[in-house]
Parts: sequence; C-alpha cells; structure tokens
Amino acid sequence: MGAKLDEELAVAVEAARSAGGAIRKWYAGEFTVTDKGRDNPLTEADTEANRIIHDAIQDAFPADGWLSEETKDSEERLQRERTWIVDPLDGTKEFILHIPEFCVCIGLVERGRPLLGVSYNPVTDELFTGTADRGVHINDVRADVTDLADLAAARVLASRSEVKRGEWVEFENDFTVELTGSVAFKFALVAAGRADATFSLVPKNEWDICAGTALVTFAGGRVTDRFGRPIEFNRPDPLLPGIIASNARLYDPIVDLLRSRGKLDAD
Repeated sequence: MGAKLDEELAVAVEAARSAGGAIRKWYAGEFTVTDKGRDNPLTEADTEANRIIHDAIQDAFPADGWLSEETKDSEERLQRERTWIVDPLDGTKEFILHIPEFCVCIGLVERGRPLLGVSYNPVTDELFTGTADRGVHINDVRADVTDLADLAAARVLASRSEVKRGEWVEFENDFTVELTGSVAFKFALVAAGRADATFSLVPKNEWDICAGTALVTFAGGRVTDRFGRPIEFNRPDPLLPGIIASNARLYDPIVDLLRSRGKLDAD
C-alpha cells in the first residue's frame, strides 16, 4: 500500500475512534431523540460524530468529496475523483435501545470503487479496517470471510425490523437467521468471518454500506446490489435497491435461492 493511502487510513481510523469516543459519552448518559423522517431517528451522538469526522477529513484532504447521512448533500461531490462516504452512527435505533450493535462507518471511493473501509464499534472497542493491499484487520488482527459453501449450514444476518415485518419467514428453513443490528455492523461481521452472509431486499443508502463493502470485498467476499449488479458509489442518487454480501462460495447459492423465490425480479 502506498504512503498516500497509509495516511488516509490513519486519518480515517483516528476520526472513527474520536467519533466513537463522543458516541460512548452519549451512550452512557442522556440524549434527545428527534425524527428526520419515518423510522429514521436522530440523536446528538449522530450529529457530534458527523462533525468530528467531517472536520478531520476536510482538514486532511480538502480536495476530496463528501457524502454523509448527516450532512446536506451537494452535487459538488460528483465532480471529485475521490469521495469520502460516511455514516457517523449506523444503527441509531440500536444505539437508542442500548443494543451494542452499531458502528461508525468511513469509506473512501475513487471513481466509484472503494479504496478503504473503516468501521468502529465504540461499545466493544472493535476496529474493522480494510484496504486492497492490507486486507482486513480487527484491532490489528488479520481477518477473512468464512469458507463455508453449504447454504443450509450458513449463518445469515438479518435486520430486526425486517424480521419483525415478516420478510425473513420464508428463509427460516433455508439457513440460520441471526438478528443483528446495523447494516454496516452486519457487513463488518461478515468480513470478520463471524457470520457467512447478509442481504436486504429493501433500499439502502451508500453510506450504509460503503465502508462495509470495502471490508467484505478486501476480506475475500463478494458484494452486489440485490439484482447482482456491481455497486458503483458516489452516484447522483445514493439510494440502492437492496444488497447481497457474503463469502465468495455462498454468493451464487444465495442468488439462486433468491431467484427461485422471485426476489430478483426488477421492480
């Protein structure tokens, strides 16, 4: 890995840890919950973490673009060769309920492709980092996706809200469904080899999955949108039509299963 990317990874890690420290402070105390929209809560932890990360990235790399869940979007990022894509607190609902399955997510893309991903769980103090040259590490310990090829034996991570809505009932006999927190945290666990796959057939934003896509990919896994298309980041519309992320050997069996259930038909 070149010195330039070394610097960017170091800045991203420091920003994630600093934002995580602010999140821990709010997690241990009192905070206010407001609504940005339907089923989309916001707390002081989200906004403070966003400010910390933005200031760190902007100071270090002022020529780069910026896309974050908690910053008003600007078309200016589309003119930049590289863009940082951030969710300062992915899993706000888990944060509010004191379920420690959320993380700070920082991704960097160049011409639509991930260069690095950093996800940090401030409660467990687990730092997931990934680049193409270094691979993926958890607190400096190398990690890889699993090698499982038998879908029936797979542990697949599912959203609590999706399970509550009944969207996973039809898969309960196909593999083991495990309820897990934020999308980004699911991706990190798959990259770390602690689960075999995750998918969602409902729309996700780029900031939900950018860092995680880097992690899963650089750990030897595979990530596409729900229709099997490669994901290009920093698009004018950051909303994606669902995602599939898994180790390399389970990807095709998952796609075959979803296709057999009519889940891959374009809307």
